[in-house]
Amino acid sequence: MSDVEFVGEKCGVISMARKDPIPFYMYYALRAIQHRGQEAAGMALFDPDEKKIVCTKGLGLVESIFRRRQMEDLKGSMGIGHTYYSIRLSKPENAQPHLIKTAVGDIALAHNGIIVNSGQLIQELKAKGHAFVTDTEEEAMAYILAEELFAGNDIVKAAKKMVKRLAGSYALSIMIGERVFALRDPLGIRPMCLGKFKDGSGYIAASESVALDVTDAELIRDVAPGELLELKPDGIESNIVGSLENKSYCFFEHVYFARPDSVIEGHSVYETRKSIGRVLAKEQPVKADVVVPIPDSGRAHAQGFSDVSGIPMAEGLIKNRYINRTFIMPDQKTRDMSVREKLNPVKSEIAGRRVVLIDDSIVRGTTMRRIVKMVRDAGAKEVHVRVGSPPIIAPCYLGIDMTTRDQFVAVGKTIPEIEKEIGADSVGYISIDGLISAIKLARNDTCLGCVSAEYPIKIEGEKERFQQRLM
Repeated sequence: MSDVEFVGEKCGVISMARKDPIPFYMYYALRAIQHRGQEAAGMALFDPDEKKIVCTKGLGLVESIFRRRQMEDLKGSMGIGHTYYSIRLSKPENAQPHLIKTAVGDIALAHNGIIVNSGQLIQELKAKGHAFVTDTEEEAMAYILAEELFAGNDIVKAAKKMVKRLAGSYALSIMIGERVFALRDPLGIRPMCLGKFKDGSGYIAASESVALDVTDAELIRDVAPGELLELKPDGIESNIVGSLENKSYCFFEHVYFARPDSVIEGHSVYETRKSIGRVLAKEQPVKADVVVPIPDSGRAHAQGFSDVSGIPMAEGLIKNRYINRTFIMPDQKTRDMSVREKLNPVKSEIAGRRVVLIDDSIVRGTTMRRIVKMVRDAGAKEVHVRVGSPPIIAPCYLGIDMTTRDQFVAVGKTIPEIEKEIGADSVGYISIDGLISAIKLARNDTCLGCVSAEYPIKIEGEKERFQQRLM
C-alpha cells in the first residue's frame, strides 16, 4: 500500500491453551503477527501460583517488550495475546490485552476491529454505575459480559447477549479466570483461525495462520463468523452465538493486511494476490519493458501481472528493512527524504525502460507520487501504475482508519486526473468484479465498503448494503 502511513487500526489477537507453559509459544506467535501491529503488544496469562490473570504489555515491538529474563519469569498454560497499531499517538493505556476488574472477577480481553456504537454502549454502562478506567470499547465489552454472567447466565448466553448489542467488527480473545475463549463477529469481518498443536498438547486461535506455523500447530479451520470457541488443553467447545444470512469478509485482508504466507477463509493469500495480478494484467494491459513491485505488499500482485502480460518482473525498488512506521513530517523536503529512506531504486533495472509499478492499493496518492518521481529520476522512459484494488472512494469504519473522503486521491477524479495527480503516464485499477473473481469469495459475503460506498451494517449518513438481522 503506497500510503501505508495513512492506514491504521490493524491489530492481531491470539488465544492459547496448552498442557504446559505457553509464554514462549505466545511470544513467537505474537512475533508472527507483528505486521498487524507495531506500536504495542502484550499477553495475559493465568498464573497458577497466584491463581489470577497476570497481564504484561507495553509500547513497542514484541521483542522489545518481552526480554528473555522476563520471559523466563512468566508462568501459565492458558492465555491471550495482542499486537496493536494505530495512526493515533500511542499511549501505554492503549496496549492490550486490557485487564478489567468486574463483579464476576477479572476479565482480560484483546480485540481486533472497531465497534461503531461503542460511544453509545459506554454511556449506557456509565449510566448503570460502571466506572470506566480507559473508556475503551474493550472495557465496555467486558462489562457487558460481566453483567450477563452476574445475572446468572453461562458464558454462551452472555456472549449471545453481548453480540446482539455490538455493531461493528471484532475478533476477540477473552480470558475469564483461567478459561480462554475466541470470538468472531457474525459478519466475519476480521479474520480468525483455529489450530491444534501437533504434539497434542493444546489449541491456538489467532488472527492469521502464520501464528500457527511458527508454533508448530496445524491449521484446522477458520473460526466461523459468530462462533464462540472455548480452548482447553484437551479439546475445544464450539457455540454459535450470532448468525447472519450473509457474511462480510474484508477484501483488504486478502489484498494487503495479511502476510502472504497466511491462509484466510481457506485460500492462500499469496496465490490470491497472484490471481489479482493476473486479472489486473488482463483488465489493464500496457506496453512496457519491466514490471516493478512496490515492496513488500505489491510483490505477489506483480508476479501474477508478469505471468499474464509476459513482461519480466524485476526488483527495481529495494526496501530498507529496518524502517517501520513513517511519522508525519513537517515539510515537503523531509517527507520526500522519508520516502527515499524507505525505498531506493535499482537504476540498472529502471534506466531507459518503460516501467510498470504494481501496488496493492492507493489511498491519498502522495506516496505514490513520490515513488513515480523517484523512478523517473532513476531514468525510466515511462512510468505506468497498476493497482490491485479498485479505487478507494469511501471511508472504512470497520478496521482501517480512513475516514475522510477528501483525502482519497480517487474521489471526484477521472483516471486522467489521477494520472496527472501522481505524475504517471497511465493508471489502471482492477475492477470490483475482477477483484471478486480473484479472491474467490461471494460478492454478497465480502465487505467492499471503501470501494463501493455500501456498508454491511448501518452507519449514520452512509448507504447500507442490505438489511441484516441476527437470526
